[in-house]
Formats: sequence, C-alpha cells, structure tokens
Amino acid sequence: MGLLDSVLGAAMGGGQQGGGLGNILGSLLGGGQQQDGSGGGLNSQLINAAIGMLGNDGGQGGLGGLAAKFQQAGLGDAVNSWIGSGENQAVDAGQVTNALGQDTINDIASKLGMSQGDAAGQLSQILPGLINHLTPNGQAPEGGLGNAGDLMGMLGKMLQK
Repeated sequence: MGLLDSVLGAAMGGGQQGGGLGNILGSLLGGGQQQDGSGGGLNSQLINAAIGMLGNDGGQGGLGGLAAKFQQAGLGDAVNSWIGSGENQAVDAGQVTNALGQDTINDIASKLGMSQGDAAGQLSQILPGLINHLTPNGQAPEGGLGNAGDLMGMLGKMLQK
C-alpha cells in the first residue's frame, strides 16, 4: 500500500483502497474519465506521482517549478486558472507532455506500467483539480505547497470534510 493509500485509508476510516481511491479522488478532483474517453477512472499511483511533482521535495521544483514549465509551454493561462479561483481550463495529453517533457512522462508511465498516452491523459485530468484544491485561496503560497507528506495531509483533511 502506498503513502496515498495509507493517508486516504486513514481519512476514510480504512475502508477503501485501490480503485475506490481513484473514484473518491476522481469526484474530489473532478476527474474519473480519461481524456481519450476510455474510462478506467483515475489511478491512485498516478495521483501519488502528481502530488510528488507538486511537493517542494519533488523533482519538478514544486508548484512553482511545475507552473513555470506550463508557462514556458504556452499554457500560463491554463495553470493560472488552476491556481486562481475561477473555472479550470482544460489541457490535453499532448500539452501535458509538451510542458513536462517526454522523459518525465516516459518515466512515470514505465514506473506505473501504463502507456505514455494514458499517463499524460490522466495527468491532464488530475493536475487541474489537484492544483485547484491545493490552492483554495486562489494563490500559490510563496514558499510552495510543502513536501509531499504535507500535501497528503491536506488531501486527507479535504476528504474528511
């Protein structure tokens, strides 16, 4: 069981794991259906990877570093909408791959045993809602969102509400 499963299991009273986590977080994050229409729900391991990218201790430079990558890829309006208090702009798998880089998508896909297209497609669904929920005041904190453990705690509290 991964860190995400442990945190969410504790927040939900230990009742649901695996596909149930994807469904719970899917409703929280507004996902659940892949961009390509293939269904399958959200992958809790991929959500864990996304949280790792947003953490200050992750390899992407935390929220600030991830936002900068999206801005450099011409997606500044989209990432700003996720942080801001308005409606989240959608991005597609190709845009996520362009922003994060093919190597990052390849690494995530191989670690999780999924295709690169599925990894990028699911990230395109996960990132807008995840960033939106982790920046509830419509602003990115100056010091970032904290480490991955802090982010797991924030998500656990959201699920308890």
